[in-house]
Amino acid sequence: MQLFQQVQTIPVGAFIGAAVVLIPLPSHWRARNVATLSIIAWLFVIDMIYGINALVWRNNIEVRLVVWCDITTKIIIGSSSALPAATLCICKYLESVAATRIVRMSKQDKRRQMRFELALCFGVPFFFMALHYVVQGHRFDIIESFGCQPATYISIPGVFVVWFPPLILATGTLIYASLALYHFFMQRLTFTLHLQNINSALTTGRYLRLIAMSVTEILWGTTLTALVMAENIVGGLRPWTNWNDVHSNFSRIGRFALLQYPPYYLQLMILFAWAIPASSIIFFLFFGFSEDVMGDYKRGLVWFRRKVLRQTVNEKTSLSDLPTR
Repeated sequence: MQLFQQVQTIPVGAFIGAAVVLIPLPSHWRARNVATLSIIAWLFVIDMIYGINALVWRNNIEVRLVVWCDITTKIIIGSSSALPAATLCICKYLESVAATRIVRMSKQDKRRQMRFELALCFGVPFFFMALHYVVQGHRFDIIESFGCQPATYISIPGVFVVWFPPLILATGTLIYASLALYHFFMQRLTFTLHLQNINSALTTGRYLRLIAMSVTEILWGTTLTALVMAENIVGGLRPWTNWNDVHSNFSRIGRFALLQYPPYYLQLMILFAWAIPASSIIFFLFFGFSEDVMGDYKRGLVWFRRKVLRQTVNEKTSLSDLPTR
């Protein structure tokens, strides 16, 4: 009974995650950091999908909103590689900055970097979303109180398409993060001056927060990805015979009630459902209290007092009311 009660908390966590991950958005939008903005976008979209799914299929497994499910199950597949791809972009850039390979960022350099990050953060996930069709045994599954979930034919191609790419991207992230920290500590005394010279929106504090966030998110996400892969292949891989066999009865929609799952598996499902909301909260904890975001809070408070409460506000006095970090 306790597990069934925990399942009912999934939409709450998902919508909280969707709300808090948007809070640092204005600060990162001003910095024009494509990789960080893509993390916000992917986390927000997946949080909303999880929350809506949990509400629509609360205590039922009715076949409905099939087009919604066709679209969102592919987005879920894409997100598994999008998040590690974004952290890889962040750590690669930070490593280049700390290694002084970037002397000064011109407008052309910034445009080139933005194109690269857009390709990695959105192009790569969309590629794997399309490639998933190769290992998609049927249309999708509907799980009670979880909603529609991607269907994957558990086989060697399935492992390489669905689970290996996030693990490879995560490995790249950890390598670049280690190098970025190494270079930072080697020149920590002159690092702030170096950031100013390259005309970067980075500060030392933002630099360290980006590395810490990337490593934390990637360790958390990689652990869960490895756990999902292990849980799926522990019963053995199915043989890949031919295309027609794998995709036979492709229009089938699997439907599963919670009572069909043993308690330990239901616990894993709850953990996986909370993975994205937890990642959103982790992101907020790293950036929701930075100096830039605290300034946004203050400006928002001034606007609320002026426009809603109709108070006369001395902006300079009001902006000093909240502490900064």
